[in-house]
This record gives sequence, C-alpha cells and structure tokens, in this order.
Amino acid sequence: MQDFDDIYAHVPADIPAWIEGLSLAMTIDGADADPVALVDVIHACDEQVIAQSPDAGLHHVDQAVDAARAAFPAWAGAPWTERRNLLETFADRLWDARVTLALLIAAEAGRPLRRAMSEIFFAVDYVRTIAAQELAETRYELGPMRARLTHKPLGVVGAIAPWNGPVILAVAKIANALLAGDTQILRPSPFTPLSALYMGMIARDIFPRGVFNVITGDAQVGAAMTTHPRIAKISFTGSTATGRLIAAAAAPTLKRLTLELGGNDAAIVLPDANIDLLCDAVYRISLENAGQFCACVKRLYVHETVYDAVVKGLGERLRAARPGSCFDAATTMTPIQNRKQFERVWHLIDDAVDRGGAILCGAQRHGGAGLFVPPTLVGNVDHGVALVDEEQFGPVLPLIPFRDEEAALRDANRGEMGLGGSIWTADVEHGLRLAERMECGTAWVNQHGAFSAALPMPFAKQSGIGTDYAQFGVAEHSRMMLVNARL
Repeated sequence: MQDFDDIYAHVPADIPAWIEGLSLAMTIDGADADPVALVDVIHACDEQVIAQSPDAGLHHVDQAVDAARAAFPAWAGAPWTERRNLLETFADRLWDARVTLALLIAAEAGRPLRRAMSEIFFAVDYVRTIAAQELAETRYELGPMRARLTHKPLGVVGAIAPWNGPVILAVAKIANALLAGDTQILRPSPFTPLSALYMGMIARDIFPRGVFNVITGDAQVGAAMTTHPRIAKISFTGSTATGRLIAAAAAPTLKRLTLELGGNDAAIVLPDANIDLLCDAVYRISLENAGQFCACVKRLYVHETVYDAVVKGLGERLRAARPGSCFDAATTMTPIQNRKQFERVWHLIDDAVDRGGAILCGAQRHGGAGLFVPPTLVGNVDHGVALVDEEQFGPVLPLIPFRDEEAALRDANRGEMGLGGSIWTADVEHGLRLAERMECGTAWVNQHGAFSAALPMPFAKQSGIGTDYAQFGVAEHSRMMLVNARL
C-alpha cells in the first residue's frame, strides 16, 4: 500500500460544511439535474448526518437515457484512440482530485482516510489499465469466403455500483463501457453517493455531453434502469439476492448482464504454510476493512498442526486494531458502513455462539459511537452454521481445523457461491494443483484478493455472470458482428 500519511494534513475543520461547499449534483447531459429531494448521508464512525445528497425521481432515468442515446452515435463512431485518450485524461483528473475523492469516501463509507486514499490510487490505475486494452479484429478465410469478426458498441449501458468500493468499483464500469463506445448512466449506492456525484462533475469537462451521466436514488431507480427498454446492458456489483432480481427484471428486454455478486471465499492453510504471510494477508484483506470486500477470506480452513499458530498470529494483529474517527491517523479499524449490515453481522456472531461457537478473539461490543464491530475470530463452528454457510460481509472469520486436505477441499467447494479461493503452502506446485480444483472464478496460491485490471475476473456458481477486467470487461460491453463476403 502506498504511504499516504500526508493526507491527514488536508482534513477540513468542518467536514459537513466542506461537503456542502462542493455543491454536489447529479449529472445528466453534461449539466446539473435538479433533485426531487435531498437525502441524508450517514457517517458510519458516529452515525451522524455528514451530508445531504440529491435524490432522483423516475423521470431522471428517462432524461438520462435520452441524453445517453442522443450522444451514442457520435461517441460510438469516435476512433478508439480518441476514447482511450479521454479516459486517460479522466484518470489524470481523478488523480488531481485525489484528496477530495478520498475525503468523500472517508465521509460516506467511514473508511480510514489512508485506506480511502489507497482506493483512489488503485482506481486511477484501473482506468489507465482498462484504457490500454484492445479488442482485436479476427479474420477468416474459408475457401471462397472472407470474413471478419469485429466488436460493436451496445448503446446505453446502466451501471449500478455498491457502497463497499464507491470509486474503484464504479470507475472500472465507466472505463469498460466508454472505451467500448457505449454511453453510460451510473447509479451509485444510496449509502455512498458523494464520490460518484463528484466524479460525474469532473467528467463534464472531459467527455461529450450525454456520454457519462450520474443519477442517484434508491432501489426504485435501479429497478427502472433494469427494466428500461432503451438500456442495452446492466453492469451490477452487489449481493447475489439482488443479482437474481436484476436478472429476472432484465429478462423481458433480453439485456446483456455483467453481475459481480456475493462471495464466501475459502482459504485452505496447509501445514507448511508461511503463517506470518497468511496472517498479514488475512488481516489486511479480510478484517481491517471490516470484511467489506466481495473477494476476501470468509472461511479459513486450517490444518490442525498449525491451527494454534494461526489463531495466535491473527489474534496479535486483531488486538492492535483501533476504532475511531476515519479522519484520525491513529484509527485503523473500519466501521460497518450501515446499520442494517451492522445488525446482521452481530446476529451472525450471536447465532454462532448460540450454536456452540467459541469466540477466539474480539466480539466485545464497542462502547463508543459508530458502527464498529471488532475484528473477531470464531472457532468450533462448521457447515450448518450461518457464519460459515453465508457471506457475512463483516470482520468476523470462522476458523475450521482439518486433518485431511481432500476433506478440506470438499468443504471449501460447498455452497452456492464461487467468487474466489486460496491455498497457502510452501509447495507452490502442489498449491497450484489444489487451486485448480477449487470451484471458484479466481483461485490464488499464497495470496488472496489480489486483483489487477490487467487480469480477467471470471465468476463461478452464483457469484456472478460474465467476466470483468482486462479486454474481457471491455468485450462484455460490446457485441460481436461477423461480416462475410464471397469472392
């Protein structure tokens, strides 16, 4: 992670007043769109209102579609290099605005400011990496026939982004669609609208009017986008349950879909694993960010010979976590972003204990303000307990000892989700062989959640539809066309 300690010198004395001074607005056809109302944005570190966000009505969906459709022919006809260059300019402008964007993420998501700044760093890299992708033409010669396969833009694309990565999970959707030649309507999560609104305002001076639009709103707005007959595709990141609803709603219009859904990733720790490497990674990826990452370790299968060492190593790291204001450099613990999810995480902990689970570390209720759940390890649980069977999306990790690696692999492959998984071992070749047998879209050896926009992100089981990132994410925002001539 980059060293962004100097970011704390930029924290305004009055955050709500500073946000109000930004005059954040929805972007439709390159201009402000008047909201139907203002809605409160709650700061997870203290549950106080930190800002008010414009709220869209259903008519804003139609307005945004009209603007995007009007802009589509010229944008689709623009040279690939022109679209690429504008995306690179967008990345430059995001980096120039990194302090503002990081402060907005911290405010709306409650994330410690250093981690918020890290999200901007990776988001800018994602835009630049995706902008560099190509969709090559394929030529065929079959006797007297000469054919070529090309990629054509789809039209208007709807993007629905989640609250756990309000910038990085939005910009990948933006870059994929705009590079492919589509125009786009982005609807951020109603929990974290601020950074997306600001990105929309940045984009006005870069892209032609109507190419990129940002509207806010609740599930009704998302549903209107999903069923809209003039939106050609929906790209969604969120829960599997919501993904099922989107797939069903999109079926009557046969929309293209890219769905990055839930994960219940398993990690298998073999006897020869590097325990320090494992514990550092699990804490950083799965617990420090309060488990609010789709592809983090959510089930930890540990060989019985190293089980105690793993509990000890993780416990040392967990006990050092510090809750507090996200604008304080001493804070390392991230709160749960919203109260509904906060209550669900505690329910999973209480349910596990009621079913015989043992708290190995954590689980003390935070006495101060904010939606903090201390990083928690739970032992003596197995399949049949909700904490193991379901995606917790919180800083609570079940540790399950095993003796036989084949049995551990079978247990890791249980369930309906298949986003990611990992094997931890000093024998990398053996780890690779086991990883290839994991039923997931991405399997790692001696790492977890290590993504790059230069690498594809496939999905398995009910963790998603389609493939994201690299040239595959761009291709999913296009349609193939074959032109065939007889000589």
